[in-house]
Amino acid sequence: MRKLSIGDLPDGGTPATLAAIGEGWGPVQRGGISRYDTPGHRTHPESDHHVHDVPEIFTIVQGAGALELNGVAGTRFAAGDILIIEPGENHHLISDGDVPLVFTWMHLSRPTD
Repeated sequence: MRKLSIGDLPDGGTPATLAAIGEGWGPVQRGGISRYDTPGHRTHPESDHHVHDVPEIFTIVQGAGALELNGVAGTRFAAGDILIIEPGENHHLISDGDVPLVFTWMHLSRPTD
């Protein structure tokens, strides 16, 4: 897992820059935006084990919380943070801010030869 802030991006976070964060992988395969209103909400409630075989990039738009990574909650995040989850990392976002947690998520695609 890597954590950046939007301020770390040289051009403010264009799609090209966001794809470059996952250098060596293909372009964004799919993505979306999510909102969780309740403090303590844990993403991916359908399973205690949530992994991908490609990187996933979260951009925190509003709110705050902690990242649970491989069963350990600890990495704090807040609006303006970018979390890059590596393939195989079991991950969940847990909201705990005073306002709803809003974030974008993107799965990169497998590299093309």
